[in-house]
Amino acid sequence: MSGPLTGFRIIEMAGIGPAPYACMLLSDLGAEVIRIDRTSGGGLGAHPGDITARGRKSIAVDLKKTAGIEVVLQLVETADVLIECFRPGVMEKLGLGPDDCAKRNAGLIYGRMTGWGQDGPLAKRAGHDLNYIAITGLLDSFGNAGEAPPTPLNVIGDLGGGSMFLLLGVLAALLERKQSGVGQVIDAAICDGTVSLLSTIHGLRGIQFWELEREQNMLDGGAPFYRSYLCKDGRSMSVGAIEPQFYAQMLAILDLDFGGSDYFSQMDKTAWPARRAQMAAKFLEKTRDEWAVLFDGSDACVAPILDLEEAESFPHNAARQNLVRRDNVLQSAPAPRFSRTPGQIQHAPVAEGANSASILASLGLEQSHIDQLLAGGVIKQAD
Repeated sequence: MSGPLTGFRIIEMAGIGPAPYACMLLSDLGAEVIRIDRTSGGGLGAHPGDITARGRKSIAVDLKKTAGIEVVLQLVETADVLIECFRPGVMEKLGLGPDDCAKRNAGLIYGRMTGWGQDGPLAKRAGHDLNYIAITGLLDSFGNAGEAPPTPLNVIGDLGGGSMFLLLGVLAALLERKQSGVGQVIDAAICDGTVSLLSTIHGLRGIQFWELEREQNMLDGGAPFYRSYLCKDGRSMSVGAIEPQFYAQMLAILDLDFGGSDYFSQMDKTAWPARRAQMAAKFLEKTRDEWAVLFDGSDACVAPILDLEEAESFPHNAARQNLVRRDNVLQSAPAPRFSRTPGQIQHAPVAEGANSASILASLGLEQSHIDQLLAGGVIKQAD
């Protein structure tokens, strides 16, 4: 094993969304992640394409049985972190809430991942990424003026506002534990993290540099120099020429003259609609790849928009090996990069309950006891 988190043990209560992704990253960075799966779904095998399940061990436990709860608590005694993503109160009803676990391991970091948070009027309501980012002001900031906002991928809410803030909390708590010697509970909510992600936009609002109406701002598609443009072949180019010197290079390559490339001319919002139209017409004159060749090597901040498959062979991605194939499945390489303790993909996804017996043996349980738990349906071992 490799990675800066080698030697840490994470207990993951199986779920969907941001928690599994966070646990994938912890595994990539060297942590031992043990997933608590349900016995009702174990033993059916794992699909190599279930990328966010990679790098885990799995024990299938019947949490409706007292003996099953005891198995989890025994694992908690050996763990540094527990991560769960149930609605508030579910873990407490199971007898696995923060207080229950703290009695068995005072140093446990208890990470709770939800959409709405552990309290508040919506805490126990169902929801998904789109709902969580809707109440933050972020979703309303996307899209064309006069239209309903588009549906962004869940990378912003679930993974950006959720997984990343859960990880930030867990890692910060682990650092703090070195001083205090005790654990604590992390209340990570997607809506909370998403609000934090909007800090730059709140700052622009604070200096009266951001309007609520869409397509009136520098970063929301309003500026002709910061948006995407369709090309002759139906593919697209991204333009992000914010600084005047980059803006000047972009105009030169496009062979456009807007009457000056200085900052004040560039930021003249009254001219933006006409300039967007001119740039849109210009990009339609060539294919995406033709434009990519023309902009290659420049500082115009213009790049081709690639699909998921094209990204694999793009020279920069290929050189940095950002994307790898395991079992012929395209997936992300571990990130970020470390000079001494590089992360790695530990192994492909495993079936639910694939490691049940070996995990219990590592806790010191006798084989006869393990056999008893298997026979009683408390745990399940996948073939």
